[in-house]
Amino acid sequence: MTEEQKQQEIISENPKADDFNNSELDDSNGSPESVKVDSSETTNGVQSQQADSDLENQDDSNDISTENEEIFAAFQQENANLKKLLDEKSQQADLAKAQYARLAADFENFRRRTVKEKENLEQQAKKNVIIDLLPVVDNFERARTQLKPESETEKAIHSSYQGVYKTLVECLKRLGVSAMRPEGEEFDPNFHEAMLREATNEHPEGTVIEQLMRGYVLGDTVLRHAMVKVAVPEEPVITSEQEKMEEEQQENNT
Repeated sequence: MTEEQKQQEIISENPKADDFNNSELDDSNGSPESVKVDSSETTNGVQSQQADSDLENQDDSNDISTENEEIFAAFQQENANLKKLLDEKSQQADLAKAQYARLAADFENFRRRTVKEKENLEQQAKKNVIIDLLPVVDNFERARTQLKPESETEKAIHSSYQGVYKTLVECLKRLGVSAMRPEGEEFDPNFHEAMLREATNEHPEGTVIEQLMRGYVLGDTVLRHAMVKVAVPEEPVITSEQEKMEEEQQENNT
């Protein structure tokens, strides 16, 4: 079925529509000016509606731009607040790090000082105990040099206390104690104490000839100075002839 046939069927079914169309046609044919006026009014209405729509769209765009600016300003303010908070937290972290570094340095100094004080106390206590034991060592050495055992019983006693003396000396060595051997060395007041002076030309002046009492050191610390005999140069012997010659020279000079 063609389009024309469809339209004829629709018109036949709706006679009012046909009348309406005919009336419109008649009106249009009868008054062409009215048709023109209606079309212009329609155009003006459409344009006014479009203008209104444009104004509404412009208002909407202005509202959107204003809202975006407000959102952007809010974001900027929030960013500034967060940056300020970050700076404050960074300063607090730096302050905490500096305080921790100071505390760590103070603790390290305290630990070193405590260790040093502990070592000094241990050294001083050891030194005091060893100094108290030195007279015992001296007595053993005197007994060894002075006693001359003859009988078997005396020899047995002598060997027994010499064994005790040997054990004591080994214990002192393990503690770091060493005896001085100053014979033949130059006199040093830091380690030696001059008890006697002997005039001799066999040794240079200031040489330690003999050790009268043994000295001991504990590491670099002197427990007891060694008591020694020191060599001094001999004074020249003036004979009677030399005295006469000196007197004659003095008289001639006068």
